[in-house]
Amino acid sequence: MSEGEVRKVDPKANKVTLKHGAIDNIGMPPMTMAFVVKDPAMLKGLKEGDKVKFKADKVGETFTVVEIRKGS
Repeated sequence: MSEGEVRKVDPKANKVTLKHGAIDNIGMPPMTMAFVVKDPAMLKGLKEGDKVKFKADKVGETFTVVEIRKGS
């Protein structure tokens, strides 16, 4: 699980923008970027500024959040 902070929630696009640390399993350095979420229900209850733990993976050619939960 990686740690991050929600910068934007976009339910219409099924995306969440996260400021995050390194994501070792996909070789991504710390940055802020938008991710598609595996399940739109994962966005429910998330808001800008929330601290989260999440798991991202590459699904096809798309970096996708496959698990996310609030909390530092």
